[in-house]
Amino acid sequence: MLKRLFDCLASGLGLLLLSPVLLLIAVAVKLDSSGAVFFRQERVGQYGKLFRIHKFRTMVSNAELRGLQITVGSDARVTKVGGFLRKYKLDELAQLIDVFRGKMSLVGPRPEVPRYVACYPEEVRQLVLSVKPGITDWASIQYKDENEVLSRSSDPQQAYVNEVLPVKLRYYTEYVQGRTFWGDIHIIFATLMALVR
Repeated sequence: MLKRLFDCLASGLGLLLLSPVLLLIAVAVKLDSSGAVFFRQERVGQYGKLFRIHKFRTMVSNAELRGLQITVGSDARVTKVGGFLRKYKLDELAQLIDVFRGKMSLVGPRPEVPRYVACYPEEVRQLVLSVKPGITDWASIQYKDENEVLSRSSDPQQAYVNEVLPVKLRYYTEYVQGRTFWGDIHIIFATLMALVR
């Protein structure tokens, strides 16, 4: 209950205070390339319920029809503005909408697409999906080698499933098993510090 109240207040305040920044990002995305401002994709939420996540679009329109569901190395589908937004995680700010709507939390395991959730071991899947997915978590802060691992591989999808996903799931499991309100606050501040650095 406290977590949901905090999520609602913080995301609402964030959307209000950051509205000039969000508007500027939206205009930049629109001017940089044709297509929608937001990228909407089906993700797996709490208890396995599907929802459509919000992100500012960082790739050309219909990018998923032109390649993988994961980004590998210097992906040619990423736009000029999109590269900047990804570098500073600004594309994720749109997920404050999903937090305010109650589909996500500020802190929690990152929401995956159904095809990769299907690769979770059953007991891990039940545990990870018992909480709302989040905008940030320890995996997002501390595991920065994902793109490097994928770019080295001749089969990025297999590398994601066999090398990247197990590391993420370890972080997710540790979070769910030991989560506290003050632990979430710590993760939020650690995320802000990582972005500043």
